[in-house]
Amino acid sequence: GAGPGMERWTGRVALVTGASVGIGAAVARALVQHGMKVVGCARSVDKIEKLAAECQSAGYPGTLIPYKCDLSNEEEILSMFSAIRTLHQGVDVCINNAGLARPEPLLSGRTEGWRTMIDVNVMAVSICTREAYQSMKERNIDDGHIININSMNGHSVVPQSVVHFYSATKYAVTALTEGLRQELREARTHIRATCISPGLVETGFAFKLHDNDPERAAATYESIRCLKAEDMANAVIYVLSAPPHVQIGDIQMRPTEQIS
Repeated sequence: GAGPGMERWTGRVALVTGASVGIGAAVARALVQHGMKVVGCARSVDKIEKLAAECQSAGYPGTLIPYKCDLSNEEEILSMFSAIRTLHQGVDVCINNAGLARPEPLLSGRTEGWRTMIDVNVMAVSICTREAYQSMKERNIDDGHIININSMNGHSVVPQSVVHFYSATKYAVTALTEGLRQELREARTHIRATCISPGLVETGFAFKLHDNDPERAAATYESIRCLKAEDMANAVIYVLSAPPHVQIGDIQMRPTEQIS
């Protein structure tokens, strides 16, 4: 059932980037459970289509609309927003979840991997945020919400060279979220900005990072009892459920057993 603060989101539109797997899929499902119209985007939509069918047969009150979009391509992002405008009026909640790490150290990493991380983790977040805000503004939506999925790596740099550049992109997300909050104040709107910063979440993330070493990826998640994607979805629901005068700036969460 909907929490006390979730009723006002019933029937409204949320965009979730990177919705095919992991945190994005769990968040998309939770929002559909709470009656939202969710546009879930990813480069391949077959998994989102499967999730949409599951949501429908489970009788969830909302709907999941799969949308194919490569977030490293601005034109595709803009045409997605324009399609959302045409079909669903606009975006009321934007969840910038898509993100990735490539194992490229600062001393020896490939430029290509760095650029990919910048494009998805920083540029796409900024473009989606701008477009979501403009969508809210043109419809006089004063209670929208922009949620960035950050990382504990956006708050501290761990001595692990394969995530140093990734960490830099997440430090950018920390700054972008606070800058956004300040600009929304300046614009005298009640649209809220939040980031959620998890430690280890058991998803396919490490398998993409260590794509040539699946054993190392598996070991990442087996060493401790990790957060689950559902824990992140619960955090998103909590953030959205807060009364309109309450803005949660950042939720930092780690597995209880995680050291750093």
